[in-house]
Amino acid sequence: MNAPCANLTVLVGQRFACVKIAGRANFHVSVNFKTVLNELQHQGYPYLVLELSECALMDSTFLGVLAGFGLQANAPAGGCVTHAIELRNANERLTELLENLGVLHLFRTTQGDLPAGEAVATDLPPICEPSREELTRASLEAHQTLMDLNLENIARFKDVAKFLAEDLKRLRSEP
Repeated sequence: MNAPCANLTVLVGQRFACVKIAGRANFHVSVNFKTVLNELQHQGYPYLVLELSECALMDSTFLGVLAGFGLQANAPAGGCVTHAIELRNANERLTELLENLGVLHLFRTTQGDLPAGEAVATDLPPICEPSREELTRASLEAHQTLMDLNLENIARFKDVAKFLAEDLKRLRSEP
């Protein structure tokens, strides 16, 4: 039985955008999550907050997508690294997962409420039902990102990545 996907809610302020993730953040929602973050960056929000108080768990695909954005957001600008993605109210399990994968350093972590009156709800980009090929490609890219960021992750994910690459190749060759 598949666990339900996380719900994504977007709030925007003058200086930041916030994505609230409620439920289990897994590979099913990773494509839409990536679309939302890309759209927020395209709209010019330099600082992103992920509100995680209701996020029970993240799977490796979702973590890899998140790590990819963390890496991209922390590309040195003018010689200094800025933590442009904030993880707010992450539970201990999520923090441990990020630390064990060697990617926690890409994010600023905080606890507490968002500034009162700062954020208002906004419309999400259209939520789509990604194809099996899109999900497989996103999962492969996410696992490759995790392996690129931390050599210890190669042992964890090399078999998964190999399977996903073979599956993607097969999906692309189907009529």
